[in-house]
Amino acid sequence: MLLGKAVRLERIFNRNTHRAIIVPMDHGVTVGPISGLIDMRDAVNQVAEGGANAVLMHKGLPRCSHRGRGRDVGLIIHLSASTSLSPFPNAKTLVGTVEDAIKLGADAVSLHINLGDETERDMLAHLGETTSRAADWGMPVLAMVYARGPKVKNEYDVDVVAHCARVGTELGADVVKVPYTGDIESFSKVTDACCIPVVIAGGPKMDNDRDLLQMAHDSVQAGGSGLSIGRNIFQHAQPARIVQALHGIVHLDWEVDQALELLKD
Repeated sequence: MLLGKAVRLERIFNRNTHRAIIVPMDHGVTVGPISGLIDMRDAVNQVAEGGANAVLMHKGLPRCSHRGRGRDVGLIIHLSASTSLSPFPNAKTLVGTVEDAIKLGADAVSLHINLGDETERDMLAHLGETTSRAADWGMPVLAMVYARGPKVKNEYDVDVVAHCARVGTELGADVVKVPYTGDIESFSKVTDACCIPVVIAGGPKMDNDRDLLQMAHDSVQAGGSGLSIGRNIFQHAQPARIVQALHGIVHLDWEVDQALELLKD
């Protein structure tokens, strides 16, 4: 691996556990300024203090969230977008470049690809072009790959999720983000088919902390390399504390009850 890429990945993945807690904060383009992402500097401060390894956002937000104090946190710049106001919300388009991310001091870039959408070929082309360009600069690429389209009956089916993860791997991504399939046995089939780190998406806001912590715990036990969770962190009543609990599970191999005790304290 190129030295530059290795150095950047070490700012995102814990060098001892080789796992990461990434907090996506790119939701403002998709759905607007939702709860938890109004004051970006405060949002980043809270998750950084809790022990997040990196935050992920669009290129215009670092100027609103850069911090002159507190714990360090990695920066991933998201390069693709669509809005919920569009008649084609699953059709992601490129809105940034690898060079934009370099100028912002980013540690990685990310793209969102929806397999099965009518515009799948454009998104795949964007991913292939970006991984080639990123390789020239030693810039890691995180591919968020989901199955969303008229032929997709269940986007959480293990074969479908494994297909998503494999697409990211084969098109040159350094990390792939996919939905969790629901249990250790099935998700092991996803991680076994990839030679790059696989992190799980958080999905919709969950009703209780145990479900979130259990999902994180089981995904790691299945060979996952961590989390890329947004709403369930930045919309939590105590964002810093839930990140601390997730840190215990991801990086310290805590059991779920141990992490829950931290939240009770």
